Amino acid sequence: MKKIVLASASPRRRELIEKYNLKTEIVKSSIEEKIVEGELPEQVAMSLAYEKAYDVSKAFQDEEIIIGADTIVVFQNEILGKPKDYKDAFYMLKNLSSRTHYVITGIAIVKANTNVKVVDYEKTSVTFKSLTDDKIYRYLSTDEYKDKAGAYGIQGYGEILVEKIEGCYSNVVGLPISKLEMLLENYFGISLL
Repeated sequence: MKKIVLASASPRRRELIEKYNLKTEIVKSSIEEKIVEGELPEQVAMSLAYEKAYDVSKAFQDEEIIIGADTIVVFQNEILGKPKDYKDAFYMLKNLSSRTHYVITGIAIVKANTNVKVVDYEKTSVTFKSLTDDKIYRYLSTDEYKDKAGAYGIQGYGEILVEKIEGCYSNVVGLPISKLEMLLENYFGISLL
């Protein structure tokens, strides 16, 4: 089997992919994440995922399989990035309270040293419970909001904030395993089982 490289420094993506016993090398992309105004959120996620995969693929020569991913949170047609600080995180969570938002992860798989690539995305609907200011402050005191799009991590204490999820849970964590497996199997003959 070809070597698989995950173009991400995300510990959550690493944990998700390592569950499936894939011998995976982790290489962080050096791209600066820029959002182009006017692009649809799905296109933004796929473009960033491809840029990460392509960037990392340049360091390989033997047709390794490079997986790039980028997760964004969309609320009222606005992309919520990672919070700048505590105050920004508070306002993000306050706005998400009692409302539905979408988590979109772009996935790009590139075969190094070839023109072979596949790009797709997964979209999941997440509805938050009604959150009091006190509950938001208590959640923020865990520091879990740091470096997370939308200021929460569903795989940790952030699950307490969620009323319901429609779609792929692992997508909200940062890597939609079902979609990834389908792409790897259909285009590269690699199964996660």
